[in-house]
Amino acid sequence: MTYEVIYMKADFEPWWMFEEWETMVKSRRSFSTVNEAQEYFYKIKGELEKSHAHSAQKNDCFFAFWSDQEQFFCEGCDENLQLYHGIILMVDGKPSPHILRNNSNI
Repeated sequence: MTYEVIYMKADFEPWWMFEEWETMVKSRRSFSTVNEAQEYFYKIKGELEKSHAHSAQKNDCFFAFWSDQEQFFCEGCDENLQLYHGIILMVDGKPSPHILRNNSNI
């Protein structure tokens, strides 16, 4: 199995996985063990929790973080849009909660 922790920044939450979602990826790390993936995930998650006032998660594999002041003006839609920092947990190329559910020690 290959475990991945993906960090992205976009104007949508990571669980939407719109067609262009991979162009929003800022880092993508692969791990051969679930413990390594968990360790890296909790490190990134902790950093994002400290620097963002809001968070949400879905299915134990999608995590979004945002702050009210992190918005940008969208010319095409003529309004301000929220910027989201997202984490996606994947196993063998598919979103999966397996990384968090596989080990109760963390």
